[in-house]
Amino acid sequence: MNGEPNKQAARSAATRAALIGAATQLFGERGYANVGTQEIVEAAGVTRGALYHQFADKRELFLAVVEDVEVGILGRISARMAEADPSDPLGSLADGAEVLIDAILEPDIRQIAAVDAPSVLGWDTWREISERYGLGLIDAALAAAVAQGSLSDQPIRPLAHLLLGAINESAMYVALADDVPTARSQTLAALRALLGAMRAD
Repeated sequence: MNGEPNKQAARSAATRAALIGAATQLFGERGYANVGTQEIVEAAGVTRGALYHQFADKRELFLAVVEDVEVGILGRISARMAEADPSDPLGSLADGAEVLIDAILEPDIRQIAAVDAPSVLGWDTWREISERYGLGLIDAALAAAVAQGSLSDQPIRPLAHLLLGAINESAMYVALADDVPTARSQTLAALRALLGAMRAD
């Protein structure tokens, strides 16, 4: 008797994961506007009823896709920052920004995160997602820099918001640039110079 709710929860989670996986591939290949819910359920191997049991509509499914993409990118950034020199937290932030930029240049992520997410979800929702997944890493790096003396003692949160905006805008600029290689190299150089200029004397 007690196992049945657990089985139902597992089935529900598997259905949700299948829908997000199928939608991620389709949205990444063709864009939000060019994908219908019927082809998503067919690709996921579930019914239309299962889709609407998990998500209110296609936009809500897309929101779940964007959050899943953000979690994946955050994992890459965290791994890169963990490998960085612990005595250089500001340098690790630059490394994390590089990972973000390179991730958003992948065609499927670019389509979902840079092209569709701002317009489909709206600015407020898109910004809230970015803050939820990125602000903590920046906060931690800045706090470490203050603790070791490479950044002057100051309120962390305003600076973290400023840097999050700069890094996100940098990633969008590179992702949508006509000359991506040049935009990438120039933007990363500018970000590293900006972070370097913040170092305490």
